[in-house]
Amino acid sequence: MSGQGRFLSFEGVDGSGKSTQARLLAERLKDDGHDVVFTREPGGSPGAEEIRKLVLEGDADRWSPETELLLFTAARRDHLERVILPALAEGKVVISDRYVDSTRIYQGVSRGDLRTQVDQLHTLMIGRETDMTLLIDMDPEIGLSRAFARGGTEERFEAMGQSMQQKMRQGFLELAAADPGRIKVINGNQPIEAVADDVRAVVDNLLI
Repeated sequence: MSGQGRFLSFEGVDGSGKSTQARLLAERLKDDGHDVVFTREPGGSPGAEEIRKLVLEGDADRWSPETELLLFTAARRDHLERVILPALAEGKVVISDRYVDSTRIYQGVSRGDLRTQVDQLHTLMIGRETDMTLLIDMDPEIGLSRAFARGGTEERFEAMGQSMQQKMRQGFLELAAADPGRIKVINGNQPIEAVADDVRAVVDNLLI
């Protein structure tokens, strides 16, 4: 990699297995000798983790889509400054469980018609796309059942129902179709190891 960092993210509907696949990839790359930073959004830095609690917990109608967009952007800016950019400058591989494509779908399409504002804020305050995004695609009904089976307190978006998950899946696939060079669609309706093998095959091409 000649000292040049690489930035990857994982996306998908809730319960798609993207978090598992992001973690598995991080472990495999570490085993291969890469210097890897495994992080997540919202969160990844102390300040962003505080915002995570605000946006992922509580009632489904706790925030408007506009307020969510501002909160997610603030969290992402802190994450970028304190974690992502320093790691990339050191030549590390950064793997993030979600990044700006989630905001493009959640607040840009599924929760509100805010895609223009999402892109404007991204250009103004973030300005960094991933080198590659892995979209773990699967049936939203299965994903939602998995998400609820996890339990826990971070279920605010899952509580918005299956219709929203369907809109999200369609939105993610449309993003991938518009940017096939960056966003790679992986069939998530397979055993975990088979999905991981497909992910690794795509990522290896980037890291050569």
